[in-house]
Amino acid sequence: MSALKSLVATGTKLWLDSIDPDEIKRNLGFGATGATSNPIIIADLIQTGRFDSQLKTLIAEGKDDETIAWTLTDSLVKSAQESFLGVWEKTKCDDGWVSFELDPLLEDPTRNLTVAEQARQYIALAKKWAAGHKNRMIKIPATEGGLAAIEEIVAAGITVNVTLIFTKRQYYAARDAAWKGAQRRPALDQFKSVYSIFVSRVDVYTEKHVPTLSPEAQGLVGIVNAKQIWQENTEFWAAKNLPLKQEMIFASTGTKKPSDPAWKYVEAFAGSDIETNPPKTNSDIEKTDKTFTRQVDKLPSESVLKEIAEKVNYEHLEETLMKEGIQKFADPQKALLALIAKQRG
Repeated sequence: MSALKSLVATGTKLWLDSIDPDEIKRNLGFGATGATSNPIIIADLIQTGRFDSQLKTLIAEGKDDETIAWTLTDSLVKSAQESFLGVWEKTKCDDGWVSFELDPLLEDPTRNLTVAEQARQYIALAKKWAAGHKNRMIKIPATEGGLAAIEEIVAAGITVNVTLIFTKRQYYAARDAAWKGAQRRPALDQFKSVYSIFVSRVDVYTEKHVPTLSPEAQGLVGIVNAKQIWQENTEFWAAKNLPLKQEMIFASTGTKKPSDPAWKYVEAFAGSDIETNPPKTNSDIEKTDKTFTRQVDKLPSESVLKEIAEKVNYEHLEETLMKEGIQKFADPQKALLALIAKQRG
């Protein structure tokens, strides 16, 4: 059994952090059952030149840069959906999803949109881009504007992937809003929600902002944080007895330190829910003879947990990483639009 197939055998759903058609084909062979997209992925695909014919057609039709960006995104996500539609049908909507990220520029600080206006636009865009799609999941950030929109989006029958989650506070707000929205639906048979908890960015934060952590604890905060939220999510939804799973997505699973093995985060969460991995992470792991076993419910020693609880200020962590995250959220969309303008020339 290959390394990634052993991961899937533990109970993990393997999703790909890319909608590159070639990568999807390759990762289907590894056992991937879903995918996610973002503006960086779209820009990287445009830069390959493989989609120049579509680009030229849209330019010839007189479309502006923003329309072209979203038309291409829609087309690429739709293509990925077709690749995973069989999984979606076989699992009766529980897997086989592809995430479509809503406009990150709603979070651009220079636009000075109110939370209410952000929420209104998120709701409108979610309805627009979800319409007519079976296995498209709408990705919305756990910002104040995003959180304010979740209840209405879920109540409208749309499946959500709440992303950019770093803390329990964000998770609680997202989960509770989704559950309120779900209860407004006429039926719960197709209610599905997932919550993307970012992992490696947390460890980048602690190295810089919590240097007093012991060597035993440093580099484990992202894993501990995500596992604790996973446990709460598991317990909360188990009590609801729903037909579909409401799952955590373990995101940002690519390692940031050269000294860390490619499988550091992938191994930590093996055994349940969803891991969305970058293509390089999957490729690097597949080259090894690694065999994964269930680790998602295993935590480090009590002394390490106590040290993390005492030294890590999660309020500051969230404030810092969200500020960075929003910038990383909006800037790639600006870069995508700039790339299309360049290609137009």
